[in-house]
Amino acid sequence: MSGDDLISQVLGAIGPNAVQSIAGQIGASPDQTANAVQMALPMILGALGKNAGEPGGAEAIHTAVQNDHSGLDIGSVLSSVLGGGGNGAAILGHVLGARQDTAASGVSQASGLGQGQAMQLMAMLAPLVMAYLGNRTQQGGLSAQGLGGLLGQQHQQMTSGGGIGSTILNAVLDKNGDGNVDFSDILAAAQGSSSQPQQQGGGIGGLLGSIFGKS
Repeated sequence: MSGDDLISQVLGAIGPNAVQSIAGQIGASPDQTANAVQMALPMILGALGKNAGEPGGAEAIHTAVQNDHSGLDIGSVLSSVLGGGGNGAAILGHVLGARQDTAASGVSQASGLGQGQAMQLMAMLAPLVMAYLGNRTQQGGLSAQGLGGLLGQQHQQMTSGGGIGSTILNAVLDKNGDGNVDFSDILAAAQGSSSQPQQQGGGIGGLLGSIFGKS
């Protein structure tokens, strides 16, 4: 299964009304929120993939999704998230650590959301991602190695591929370790993404477009 399929399946599991509900919660337009989701969702999954590749990382993620996020109805998780629940900030802390602010800045710069809105969006997406992974692990009988491989494939695709999601992920993970993020690269990628909204095969841009009835 490709990383693109994983991203699309997570969004599909969340459902077509979720992005609009999240938009209302964070005080942004549906279009702007959809653009931000297009950047934030692959970044969260890509960061999980990086964590899964660390020593003991896959086992830790597997234990977390089994113990805390397995067998949950996505709609119920969304309702909890919209009501301020879901422990999204704590999940982001585990996934991104000290890079949370950098990630929010990247999503903000590229989507036009305020940084607070971008952080709120990511905190709302994180429990939904974990609930999906918990259900996928339970239903597919995935071992820690199987789940780690699925997430690792996502991380590899995101860090080696093009597009705005890849640019933000690479900036957030700071591959050269110098702590500097070149947001001009993020903005350039965002402009390129807006001029080519549908990636090869439709991608998440095409899927988000279908949610709002756009070609």
